[in-house]
Amino acid sequence: MKDGDVIQWWFGDENTVIAEINVKADSIAVYDDVLDGRFRDRLKLDNQTGSLTITNITIKHAGRYELQINTVRKIFSLTVFDSVHCCGPTEAVIRLVLSALVGVATVIILVYEIRSRRAERDQAHIHTSGSV
Repeated sequence: MKDGDVIQWWFGDENTVIAEINVKADSIAVYDDVLDGRFRDRLKLDNQTGSLTITNITIKHAGRYELQINTVRKIFSLTVFDSVHCCGPTEAVIRLVLSALVGVATVIILVYEIRSRRAERDQAHIHTSGSV
């Protein structure tokens, strides 16, 4: 992450912020008491990568999630199946896959942001150098 980056995780159609990192302000926050406490003690936000993990996931955590890094937003849809046949290893694999997908998406967005900023900076430098 870079200085000035703001990463926010949103949930649901009502666009409720459930977690955020503000690098410039050096703050990290998890709002697990929102939405009637459905995320209470379940959200883990990685302050190095911005990845969000939901532990002990249930069907009430299914829905629309948005990841916003500065001005770039990506939308995810999470489906959770409520099954009595689900066992420990299956749940672990599901969590691993979801965490990997979110991590990959985060890295892609961060690389895009870094390249865009670098290109803008280089373009500004060329423009400044050319007008001297």
